Amino acid sequence: MSAANTIAALRFAPLVPLWLLGLLALAALIVLAPALWRRARGVWWRLAAFLVLLLWLAGPRLVQETRQGLSDIGLLVIDHSASMAIGERAALADAARARLVEDAAKFPDLELRSVIVPDTGHDGTQLFAAARRALADIPESRRAGIIAITDGEVHDIPAKPDWGTAPLQVLIPAKGEETDRSLRVIDAPGYGIVGHSVSMRIEIDDLGVAHPARETALTLRRDGEPPRILQAPIGRPYDIEIPITRAGPSVIDLQAAPLPGAVTALNARAVVTINGVRDRLRVLLVSGEPHPGERTWRRLLKADPAVDLVHFTILRPPEKDDLTPLNELALIAFPVRELFQVKINQFDLIILDRFQSRGILPMIYLQNIADYVRRGGALLMSVGPEFAGPGSLSATPLADILPAEPAEGEDAVVNGAFRPQVTALGERHPVTAALPGWHEGAAPAWGSWYRHIAVGEGHGQVVMQTPDGQPLLLLDHVGKGRVALLLSDQIWLWSRGHQGGGPQAELLRRVAHWLMKEPELEENALSARIEDGRLSIESRSLAAHPPGAVTVTDPEGRKSTVALSETAPGRATATLPASVPGVWRADADGRTAFAAAAGGDPLEMADLRATATKLAPLVAASGGSIHWLDPDGAPALRRTEPDARGAGAHWIGLRRNHDHIVTGIAALPLLPNVAALAIILALMLIAWREEGR
Repeated sequence: MSAANTIAALRFAPLVPLWLLGLLALAALIVLAPALWRRARGVWWRLAAFLVLLLWLAGPRLVQETRQGLSDIGLLVIDHSASMAIGERAALADAARARLVEDAAKFPDLELRSVIVPDTGHDGTQLFAAARRALADIPESRRAGIIAITDGEVHDIPAKPDWGTAPLQVLIPAKGEETDRSLRVIDAPGYGIVGHSVSMRIEIDDLGVAHPARETALTLRRDGEPPRILQAPIGRPYDIEIPITRAGPSVIDLQAAPLPGAVTALNARAVVTINGVRDRLRVLLVSGEPHPGERTWRRLLKADPAVDLVHFTILRPPEKDDLTPLNELALIAFPVRELFQVKINQFDLIILDRFQSRGILPMIYLQNIADYVRRGGALLMSVGPEFAGPGSLSATPLADILPAEPAEGEDAVVNGAFRPQVTALGERHPVTAALPGWHEGAAPAWGSWYRHIAVGEGHGQVVMQTPDGQPLLLLDHVGKGRVALLLSDQIWLWSRGHQGGGPQAELLRRVAHWLMKEPELEENALSARIEDGRLSIESRSLAAHPPGAVTVTDPEGRKSTVALSETAPGRATATLPASVPGVWRADADGRTAFAAAAGGDPLEMADLRATATKLAPLVAASGGSIHWLDPDGAPALRRTEPDARGAGAHWIGLRRNHDHIVTGIAALPLLPNVAALAIILALMLIAWREEGR
């Protein structure tokens, strides 16, 4: 606040209303008019008397005001949005802020207030919204001006200055107008059907370039696969076909070739995640002799709307195909060639339920099933006593892909009540991990089965067993495909609620999805995802000692090692911040996972140039100026008068408003009543004497 000063001024406080004062003046003029016309003696003294009378009635006073000057308030607005983190912008802005604060401290009649423009994360740079909130506490008569330190990428610019007549001074932390290459994803599907392709539309723009090139190289990377190099046009949309080859998320990384002289390559990159889903699961269920569990299989598969089920129960061998008219047949011939040779590769899963080799399927078709699995197919076998009999499939070409063979002798079929148990390996395997009703060290909370098939030495993963350690459910990888062998035909008891039932539907669903390679059921896998700015990594492993750490590579190539914490048998997790947009990579024990981090604010990231173009009209309308901070730093700060220039080549001004408050008033009458009366009487006497001569 400035020092106090005193100002004197002449003011009038009429003793009568102004209209009455006017009437008296008019009356005096009328009375004196004839005398003035004749130029009578003493008329000028009478006129003087009337003037003194009118002056006395007007109440002239000498008023003295004691004023206290008020300091002016300038607003320093600092942009802290995401684009200000590029290059040296933040450092230049901090240095300019320190210089301005130091200069402002030299002026005792100036207060400089600072306000930060935060990164909203969704609405771009709201610089003027932050300024308005700060200006709400500053009277317009004390506003010296606004100084904005920003890269010029502001998204709430008003049409004209709405803060009064104070100037707007803009300081941009760059050398001059910059260029940038922007890659925008116009349209990208969130999911695609496995086996089909999806179309993604992008557009590449060169911003700030007077004559952009016609096209540029575009690199497409997918989940760490070898990159594809495409030639994409500049300035118009471009469609890319992406084949969906597997279920689960695929991270698509697109990067345009760098623009020479561009401010950053960050905007020339885009990351999209496309989730591969299966259209409808095609399942072939082949049942042997009828048994109570056959209907359970059919109900389970038909209840899933995503499953197309083809179900056959084979009751007669091919040689029974005679010339009996079709309308007299109870059963039709089984289409073995169509299913097991022509269309076998169209099925996602083949289930053989208590099926035995009785010459119904020629060996060549059983060989086709084995080859189908090796090429990547899925086979689930649920067996009963037939598996240990003379028609066992273990004596066919399927033996090469089965994880176990039945034991020899009459002891192969074991009868007696038992409750299935999850093995130590099964507690880590996603098919049986945390299976409802199973708790380690406690008796299973599900019903009993009464028969299983004993096997000899086998291979594969034993995830369920009998109480005496006999394998009950085996899983195995064969070539590119997978096989599951359930050594009991009693699982249907769980669906009937026997002794409380059991998780039959959940178990069979997991087995089927594991066979079809659904990503969430991979037993040795590393997965990563980014949510709310954090990278979450999960490791699933069948090893008794899972990896203790994972190597993380951020989009800029920096590597770090993060410890994994075991959360459940076979599962370990880790989390860390993921603020840099792009593709993040995690590696552990030869396994790799990718996750996509999108830019925080699409509006903010759309244009990363430092530019004066957007703010120039508003600055000119306010009487301010624009200065580039690199390399000279902040301009000097001066105080200016309202009618003077607001800025120069190397300085910026904050206006002096000369605002004040009145702290005291003293009024002195210039024509006291006694003096006025004495003067009037004296003038009248002089006039009377002159007229008497």
